[in-house]
Amino acid sequence: MDRELNEEELQALYAWIDRISLTRPKRHITRDFSDGVMAAEVVKYFFPKLVDLHNYIPANSTPQKLSNWNLLNRKVFSKLNFHVPEDTVKRIVLSTAGVIEPVLNALREKIDKKLEQPTENILDLEYYEARNQKKPHTELHQTEAMRVTQTAGEMLKDEKSRMKNGKPQQTAQCYPDMDPSLRLVLQEKEKAVLALQETVEILQMKVSRLEHLVQLKDMRIEDLIRHLETYKAKGSSH
Repeated sequence: MDRELNEEELQALYAWIDRISLTRPKRHITRDFSDGVMAAEVVKYFFPKLVDLHNYIPANSTPQKLSNWNLLNRKVFSKLNFHVPEDTVKRIVLSTAGVIEPVLNALREKIDKKLEQPTENILDLEYYEARNQKKPHTELHQTEAMRVTQTAGEMLKDEKSRMKNGKPQQTAQCYPDMDPSLRLVLQEKEKAVLALQETVEILQMKVSRLEHLVQLKDMRIEDLIRHLETYKAKGSSH
């Protein structure tokens, strides 16, 4: 995996990646794949049921990037008999030149190897985690749904207590036992809500300023009308 690719291998790898539909435009491969999201999309392109993309958060921060890659190693790559070493992950996260290409090339080989297997084996791969649980697949989904519903109910129940000075506190921090993937999604939603709330506050300030200017103009108009009426009254008396 650390082997440097020659020019022919690099061109073949880039051509392979270009054939894959990704949610973000491909600009600079070292930076594009640093947060692990596009690597997850590559696997999902070939094995759609193997990857839940909402678990992988686009990020600029090193901790979130590491979290995405660790989740890939644990949840996805392990089912392809593939693993990216920790030191390599760190270099990928730091956008170190020449590191991601050998990793993607090795991943491509693992994907090609799995695709060469009979169809039933690929299906087994996609449902590996569900089939090896003690509970049936449907029961697992029902249990997860109940847990998420209960969590959402607790959030709604405590909504008033989480409001402070008109701004919501960090909901994810209120539930330390929350599933990590759910926590990450929730944190991103909270950031979006806070950003929108700040925008609303700025717009409200602009509206208040405009209303004040309108009031000043109304007062000026009334003053001019009074002066005009006084001038007309004087003209009539002469």
